[in-house]
Amino acid sequence: MQRAKALVVDDEPDICELICLTLERMEIDSERAGTVDEAQRLLRDQPFDLCLTDMQLPGRSGLDLVREVQQHHPDLPVAVITAHGSMDAAVEALKAGAFDFVPKPVDLGMLRKLVDSAMQLSRGRLPDPRSRRTLLGDSDAMQRIRGTIVKLARSQAPVYISGESGTGKELVARTIHEKGGRADKAFVPINCGAIPAELMESEFFGHVKGSFTGATSSKEGLFQAADGGTLFLDEIAELPQHMQVKLLRAIQERAVRPVGSQAEIPVDVRILSATHKDLATLVEAGGFRQDLFYRINVIQLNVPSLRQRREDIPMLVEHVLGRLNGDSRQALRLSDDAMEALSRYPFPGNVRELENILERALTMAEGDLITADDLMLPEHDPMSPVPALGGGAIPEPDEGFLLEDYLEDIERSVVTKALEKTDNNKTAAAQLLGISFRALRYKLKKLGLE
Repeated sequence: MQRAKALVVDDEPDICELICLTLERMEIDSERAGTVDEAQRLLRDQPFDLCLTDMQLPGRSGLDLVREVQQHHPDLPVAVITAHGSMDAAVEALKAGAFDFVPKPVDLGMLRKLVDSAMQLSRGRLPDPRSRRTLLGDSDAMQRIRGTIVKLARSQAPVYISGESGTGKELVARTIHEKGGRADKAFVPINCGAIPAELMESEFFGHVKGSFTGATSSKEGLFQAADGGTLFLDEIAELPQHMQVKLLRAIQERAVRPVGSQAEIPVDVRILSATHKDLATLVEAGGFRQDLFYRINVIQLNVPSLRQRREDIPMLVEHVLGRLNGDSRQALRLSDDAMEALSRYPFPGNVRELENILERALTMAEGDLITADDLMLPEHDPMSPVPALGGGAIPEPDEGFLLEDYLEDIERSVVTKALEKTDNNKTAAAQLLGISFRALRYKLKKLGLE
């Protein structure tokens, strides 16, 4: 097998020598360039499997080279070498399409891990990135999501996944991980809202024996468990302020300090995060740190609601029923009226609610046909995106039910109706709702209605 080749772009001979020597020990050949123009000539003349470039170069910067590579060599992973403490420059490079970054002074262990991940991408050892087996749907929205995931998988940039509850944000995060260069390492999901505040630091960063009452032995944290892989921070908006500070430091320093320890432990994790809340609004209201939001939101990916891709419902129904039927000889299917009812239903709980509805219908159906009555859908106003409070049935809480989401959907529906009733006059709508104009403006932003 032909040896891989890397392009190293740096005007400091000592750093170039160090990187090239490290690559040689990894059985990777290298070419050197001192400027962006020289690097461009080499890129035109021969193929490379990886490009490593310093940010500070004579003439044009490493950021210019990142953009050049993205435009003319999109399949080439390019990583940047940044000055110590220059996180802003690193974030800018990631936004421009850099695969990853390594700060000066160059940590050789971190460099080797970066190169290993890049080689997995270049040598094509990854599964088919356009598989529909996990993210189902042929709608334009889902095709765009899958196409975006292909690009995100080729990067190590932090990704913030937004979207309503039940849309499949964790599935999107897991797919990014499985299609990327860290696929052979751990994917560690954390529900930030499910960990008691007093245990959060220990769960995230670990602790040493005797560091607090009950710490009878040392324990590694979730950051250490995800070392080399991906850490998925679900419902990150639920993090208390003191943990937001510690998380920011862990991301910036790429190191964690276990509770009770005096030493930091280096960790190499890719951060993916998600929440159903509007983080930008929380930042404005002071509920979430702006500097942390800036670090985790290098790239944002919005997962569409089921209402925005109704054409995918038949495919999702087929998939869910196939899974629920399992090995049963009596495979149940939906009647035409049941499918029609599902196509009209607003699905405030999205795909998760669809799964719950079908699972319930499976137990209610007689014979091998699920009817519209078997679905037991809550009554709803066809003009409203959520079940009506008036004559509609109050949903019965189940495993996928989230009270906060349900109440937020009701609030969105009522505010929308008030605006329609007043021809979008916000002052009149606020009076109709019995709240101040300022409170209405805040709600419009929070509910995504502005």
